[in-house]
Amino acid sequence: MKIALMDSGIGLLAATAAVRRLRPDADLVLSLDPDGMPWGPRTPEDLTGRALAVAKAAAAYRPDALIVGCNTASVHALPALRARLEPGLPVIGTVPAIKPAAAGGGPVAIWATPATTGSAYQRGLIEEFADGVPVTEVPCHGLAEAVEHADQAAIDAAVAAAAALTPEDVTTVVLGCTHYELVADRIRAAVQRPGLPPLVLHGSAGAVAAQALRRLGEQPAPGAVAEGTLTVLLSGREGALPEPALTYQEGQLLQAVTPAG
Repeated sequence: MKIALMDSGIGLLAATAAVRRLRPDADLVLSLDPDGMPWGPRTPEDLTGRALAVAKAAAAYRPDALIVGCNTASVHALPALRARLEPGLPVIGTVPAIKPAAAGGGPVAIWATPATTGSAYQRGLIEEFADGVPVTEVPCHGLAEAVEHADQAAIDAAVAAAAALTPEDVTTVVLGCTHYELVADRIRAAVQRPGLPPLVLHGSAGAVAAQALRRLGEQPAPGAVAEGTLTVLLSGREGALPEPALTYQEGQLLQAVTPAG
């Protein structure tokens, strides 16, 4: 089994690590776009073009499924990707985990990029799945970029700024950008209020990995032999994981349990 994941940068690490934990025997193809990142500030048309190119590069390796490991790309490019690649190649998007978060009753904060915060897409998810639940949309200026470059001081500053915008009674935080899952512990520490129950964080990586297996009719096999290979594409060229990826547990996991591709 071969599963491809795509993103402009290392935000796909969380979903990649989730796939690796569920199926250590799966071959993985990671398709990044260092030449075109970040995608967030691009127009939807431009972003879709970049996403199609990255997806095409991954598809050349004949994967069984393609995970779009980026919320922004899923918002803007998923229809075009599916029109181009399905049904031959199943495409799995990444949706903010608003539905399970709202099921807990809230109050809920959704941390997302400024481009996603307030978007019609996110508002639609809130209306559909969080009716009656108090929801605060929190724009996280610079956090994805800081995580991408593993800039520790910038991460701390961006997390602190977003935490200051998060109401004190929030019980649940939705991590609405895949990059944020790489610093979930730091987000928890910044938002957790003394004397309140432990904060609940909802990312998308686990659900996306599980959905990919379901689309393929496969079952989790976490005890399988860790013989799955890893291929990294950088704007279509074979390369290695970017150095900042190795500062995160998810990147270290891939390096530790993956034989040479």
